Amino acid sequence: MKIRSVGYNNRKKAFEIKVGPRAFTFPYSKAVPPPTVDDPVRRIAVDKDLAREGFTYVLESGREGTVHVEQVLEYNQDPSYLRDLLLYKLTIEAQKRIEASPLSRREVVRRLGTTLLQVLDCDVDFVVRVKSA
Repeated sequence: MKIRSVGYNNRKKAFEIKVGPRAFTFPYSKAVPPPTVDDPVRRIAVDKDLAREGFTYVLESGREGTVHVEQVLEYNQDPSYLRDLLLYKLTIEAQKRIEASPLSRREVVRRLGTTLLQVLDCDVDFVVRVKSA
């Protein structure tokens, strides 16, 4: 996802990012290095070297930091991003299981009338837990 624009709000102590039609905030405290009252943001811009998928900021002290759009989306619990992340994790797990499986690739393909993880003798459970601090 490409960042359209980026700014900062010292009152809220957060960066303000526009990604597509949506607007997000990202707290200073999550950035490295974090802007502070004694070392505020001097300059900020969408980073073209990151294909507009991140932004770079420079603090008054000259220290520089970069935030990737994925950090912003994860912090804001964006549903599209979380869905894609879950699908990616399931894909990686399925690839590992295929490599470790005694089944031939032909047999795996033949059984694909069902889900891939079931072919590999796996159950997929989604667990909801209380969020830890």
